[in-house]
Amino acid sequence: MIFLQLFLTFFEIGLFGFGGGYGMLSLIQTEVVHNHQWLSSAEFTNIVAISQMTPGPIGINSATYCGYTAVMNSGMGEGMAMLGSVVATTALVLPSFILMILIAKMFLKYMDTPVVRDIFSGLRPAVVGLLAAATLLLMTSDNFSSWDINPWRFCISVALFAATFVGTMWLKISPIRMIGYAAFAGLLLLY
Repeated sequence: MIFLQLFLTFFEIGLFGFGGGYGMLSLIQTEVVHNHQWLSSAEFTNIVAISQMTPGPIGINSATYCGYTAVMNSGMGEGMAMLGSVVATTALVLPSFILMILIAKMFLKYMDTPVVRDIFSGLRPAVVGLLAAATLLLMTSDNFSSWDINPWRFCISVALFAATFVGTMWLKISPIRMIGYAAFAGLLLLY
């Protein structure tokens, strides 16, 4: 039963997940953490971190890890969890694969028409909104702690977030280097 639910959930995410992997993160979190409760918020945060560090698109990596973890958390073995990874990943990719085959020829023919340009102009703000939602959904006490629980960890987490934002946006430091710097600072300051 969980495999059918995984397939339908990730197929829906793949169908409506405009904006790439980062745009899908809020949809994935809503489905796997809140709606189906297959994962905890902390597990999802770990999955996002792992998905960013491994090669490949973050949306596909997240689907793979979410499928695996959801099946493991349901009490099934590792072999079935691998099948859960395959089901979630296939379901996420399948809508894009089908749509690209169906519209590739039409898009090339009509891409310079005003209607198509207007559609893509309308999608851009929606993509920005999905990315902002993904960012806000990850700003939880699991990731930042809270002032009431651990003021030191909260202040360091906010400072690392601000430094990473400034470093990547204005100083144009590579995001890969910023991840390494933040990991090193977290090891030194948080534990």
